[in-house]
Amino acid sequence: MNHIMRKTFSLLFICGCTACLTAQNPAQQIDVNLQQIGAPIPTTMYGVFFEDINFGADGGLYAELVKNRSFEFDNPLSGWIPFGTVTIDTKNPCFPRNPHYAHLQYTKELTGTGLDNEGFRGMGIHGGEKYDLSFYARTISGTIKLRVNLVDSNNDLSEQQTIEVNGNSWKKYTLTLNPEETDSHSSLRITMETKGSIDLDHISLFPQNTFNHRKNGLRADLAQTLKDLHPGIMRFPGGCIVEGNNMSNRYEWKKTIGPVENRPINVNRWNFTFKYKKFSDYYQSYGLGFFEFFQLCEDIGADALPVLNCGLSCQFENHDPKENCPVDKLQPYIDDALDLIEFANGPVTSKYGKIRAEMGHEAPFNLKFLAIGNEQWGTLYTERLVPFVKAIREKYPNIHIIGSAGPSPDGKEFDFLWPEMKRIGVDLVDEHYYRSPEWFLSNANRYDSYDRQGPKVFAGEYACHTPSRTNSFYSALCEAAFMTGFERNADVVNICTYAPLFAHIDAWQWRPDLIWFDNLKAMKTPDYFVQQLYSLNKGTNVLKLTMNGQAVTGQNDLFATAAIDKTTNDLIVKVANTGIQSKKIKFNLIGLSSGKHKTSLSLLHSDNIEEVNTLQVPDKVTPTISETEIANGDEIRLLPLSFTVYRIRL
Repeated sequence: MNHIMRKTFSLLFICGCTACLTAQNPAQQIDVNLQQIGAPIPTTMYGVFFEDINFGADGGLYAELVKNRSFEFDNPLSGWIPFGTVTIDTKNPCFPRNPHYAHLQYTKELTGTGLDNEGFRGMGIHGGEKYDLSFYARTISGTIKLRVNLVDSNNDLSEQQTIEVNGNSWKKYTLTLNPEETDSHSSLRITMETKGSIDLDHISLFPQNTFNHRKNGLRADLAQTLKDLHPGIMRFPGGCIVEGNNMSNRYEWKKTIGPVENRPINVNRWNFTFKYKKFSDYYQSYGLGFFEFFQLCEDIGADALPVLNCGLSCQFENHDPKENCPVDKLQPYIDDALDLIEFANGPVTSKYGKIRAEMGHEAPFNLKFLAIGNEQWGTLYTERLVPFVKAIREKYPNIHIIGSAGPSPDGKEFDFLWPEMKRIGVDLVDEHYYRSPEWFLSNANRYDSYDRQGPKVFAGEYACHTPSRTNSFYSALCEAAFMTGFERNADVVNICTYAPLFAHIDAWQWRPDLIWFDNLKAMKTPDYFVQQLYSLNKGTNVLKLTMNGQAVTGQNDLFATAAIDKTTNDLIVKVANTGIQSKKIKFNLIGLSSGKHKTSLSLLHSDNIEEVNTLQVPDKVTPTISETEIANGDEIRLLPLSFTVYRIRL
């Protein structure tokens, strides 16, 4: 019987006796010393990690509704259903880096001639909102009239407009659609109403209601879920897509800037990585590029943490030495890193600072962090990292450089890389762990014994994986318990980001994930609320918290940490009870003035460890917030299977 099954059985068997058993046990004292202010908690401590997996960008955060808008997929008509005479051509293209376009000819076809676009598992259309259609077109001769329809999931026309195109030179045309009905699986239809020939390219459909109403913007509800987390930092664009399966489909940031119409597409490595979850229509349009990532970080109040390729393909999937850049030929990759810093921070008189300004952001983005490599390991990685660090240190000594500890939190490669990261002199080391509930609970003290003088820790990817791989309440509770070790060791751990971030309910490759969505709505998981509770209750400095003189890291199923928030003059205590019995505790708050103190209590709890939120019922597991009063020494009852945050006004 596995750990979760034992807990489920035990909970069902003895939950009726919990109050009786608790009453027989004395309250356990938790000591917090307010007179000894500990290490500062970095503003970057709790952040988010974005990777374009699970249709997280195109079809997700990026608000574009048209799939394969420039006809550049390996199958140029992927996502499109042509009718009548439709071909793909590349002669005299509108955009050199996206040379394909659709040529439509209407003579006497009974069906007419045109194109339907299916979107990303359909198009989510909100009735009463406005949508901007744009495309580039030219005619062979004369004027061509086009009919534009939104077609709902019942194949009924939900919106209709017409537009005329004329001239044999490429021009941009725009049209605003005003659908009245909401539908999650609509499609776009463009039909020729005039006989003749026309070329169409970069056919795009955006809601006007993007996040912060930006052009080429982000899906408002998904971006808002990020802002609501109040993240201190955002890592992007990955993840494994930084490496690519080979050098040809690695992520290259310079291809993601400039006019969106001329950004070349890239096949997403998650298109084919998992054979049982193959999505042949999974590409990156790069419409959500590095400029948009920096802009999003600014919009949600997070520092930016870009990750760049170090000259290696994915070491899991590619063992061909020819797919790795030789060390003596790394200069273009190093230049990419230096140029990125200039793009983010350089003056408008610099080459890449000028490009940033031309894209609409004259002021620097104030980049502070840069990661080189993702989950690389061995000497293949370290010998390439050295010249990157040397070049960045010489030109931009204030940039915090992040190196990798490999794909696992222990083992041969991990043990090799940590001393190497110290030798090379990186500022932070990126650790990843997707592990079981047992691992998370037994490793809450992981960072208590780390070297205080070495590089800091960036917990760049982590998530608790239960056997069902769902975002259950129990996975969230184990993460909450484990994260007490992040906060208690804020002098060692400077950044942590759960992963992955987004998942489309109809097109995912990996789970669990922090936020699930369909074409119309988003759902926050219990894991999301744990992250949010930590971020909203971070505090400014660690306080020493002990029970029987020891850090609380699993004794009697309890995990706890404390901090002071100097900006609000609050004491913040976080306690996870991972046991199936309620517990009695009392706080011994050394230095707290006498009397009752107003306290805000945030509670995340469920009687069912396998409980999940769904898009249909998104609030099965959500925090409750209440106000109470606490005096020093008061006896407090902790619910079984609960995570509680006490915010005590001093």
